[in-house]
Amino acid sequence: MSQHAVELAQGARQLGVALSEQQQQSLLGYMALLNKWNKAYNLTAVRDPNEMVSRHLLDSLSIVPFIEGQRWLDVGSGGGMPGVMLAIMFPEREFTLLDSNGKKTRFLTQVKNELGLGNLQVVNSRVEAFEPGQPFDGITSRAFASLADFTQLTRHLGTEQTRWLAMKGVYPDEELAALPVDFKLESSAQLQVPGCVGSRHLLILRRMDQG
Repeated sequence: MSQHAVELAQGARQLGVALSEQQQQSLLGYMALLNKWNKAYNLTAVRDPNEMVSRHLLDSLSIVPFIEGQRWLDVGSGGGMPGVMLAIMFPEREFTLLDSNGKKTRFLTQVKNELGLGNLQVVNSRVEAFEPGQPFDGITSRAFASLADFTQLTRHLGTEQTRWLAMKGVYPDEELAALPVDFKLESSAQLQVPGCVGSRHLLILRRMDQG
């Protein structure tokens, strides 16, 4: 078992996330692709593969317990965090990964094909121009934008039933104060990510019925 496989298995256990052999192989396969394509495509500032397990894989897996509903959008997906990890963990659910950067969506399409992720759709579009056939049950973002921008830019993609999951570092009091009036904080969680120094928070937002 490689050092990265051991670190991933131990970290997932600490997070309370059960990994099958296939899921573990897919997660490590994703990391290998990220490392390979990063040199040309600048997908992540993390250059050291030894940091990728904690800062990308485990960080993304830390929100697994909060995923409910069938249809999810990962907005500003970039290199595919957390969307690719969630698609690997929930093969029975659908994940749309959206990014306006063509290089990044080309990489995500390669990941989808090489890992055989039939439940993953890649969309190259600006979020405000994206018009899916139906609203999403959940929308995630990791380092995409401020909470105000995240909710304003995606409000047309959800309903009062949708949950917006924003992954943040330190608890963003000022961003919460600037939320649009029809959005509220439903809950928040401090995430303990094995191997990650620094604060990690998940904020779950909802849109209120203005009627």
